[in-house]
Amino acid sequence: MSNISAAGFAGLFLKGLAMGAANVIPGVSGGTIALITGIYERLIDAIKSFDHKVLALLLKRQFREAWRVVDGTFLSAVLLGVVISIVSLAKLLEFLLEHHELLTMAFFFGLILLSVYFVGKTVRQWGLLAITMLVLGTAIAVSIAMLAPATENASFFYVFLCGIVAICSMILPGLSGSFVLIIMGNYALILGAIGRADLGVLLPLLLGCAFGLIAFSHILSWVFKHFHDATLALMTGFILGSLAIIWPWKTTLIETIQREGKPAKEVVAGYEWFLPSLLDASNWLAVLLAFAGGVSIYLMEKVAGKGQPSSSSSPA
Repeated sequence: MSNISAAGFAGLFLKGLAMGAANVIPGVSGGTIALITGIYERLIDAIKSFDHKVLALLLKRQFREAWRVVDGTFLSAVLLGVVISIVSLAKLLEFLLEHHELLTMAFFFGLILLSVYFVGKTVRQWGLLAITMLVLGTAIAVSIAMLAPATENASFFYVFLCGIVAICSMILPGLSGSFVLIIMGNYALILGAIGRADLGVLLPLLLGCAFGLIAFSHILSWVFKHFHDATLALMTGFILGSLAIIWPWKTTLIETIQREGKPAKEVVAGYEWFLPSLLDASNWLAVLLAFAGGVSIYLMEKVAGKGQPSSSSSPA
């Protein structure tokens, strides 16, 4: 692995911050940010390098070699940004989604809308297979948006399963780990646990995330190497379909669930989408924020294109 300068470390840290912020917003994927900023394949390769060979190096106390094999400086810079972002922004984004959901989702809608173009242009050749995968990815993402959320479940095994599914979604561009947690019924539970540092919820979640991340990264790395264009086209479809989830102008359908021995609980049952009224000033502000979101991802893509090493520079 080539050495990373202080400026390079800071740049990777900022990209990690952006990834972490994206993962907290329902409908937005940190994987999309990684793909746009040019670090996606290198990130997947670094994660999948955690295997029995690295464990053997650690047991032999060959820490420097193990650090080199896992691309440790790169990975630590990105993951440090992700963790700090999630911990520091969880309460802020919880507040924004509760009190300014329209404006918050509008900003991210613009960001993701332009991401479709930037991810799509990384496909080297748009043939029949690539177009088919684009349509398939879009259909899958839209279908997920139509699913009715489950009820909250704080059991150890179910939270562990949430960690596996959510982390796989988080590293797939266009599939939001936060929205998957909503579908599984545990988004509010986990967001609250982060704010309270509730280890009873966070421990099984982190165990599930670690297991899912290492296992799924091997699959993604292999697929990328053997079906590069088809994989990127599928991911472009995921991002395009996720716009249905992020669309700011929708009504949340609430159902009240009666629970034996417990108070009734309100859960999200789905959404109804509608077009905004141009007579409402708040809608114009939302449109401006959507434009600002598009500009932000445009600038991020331009900055990422100025010399960020590609995945080919990562260790084998």
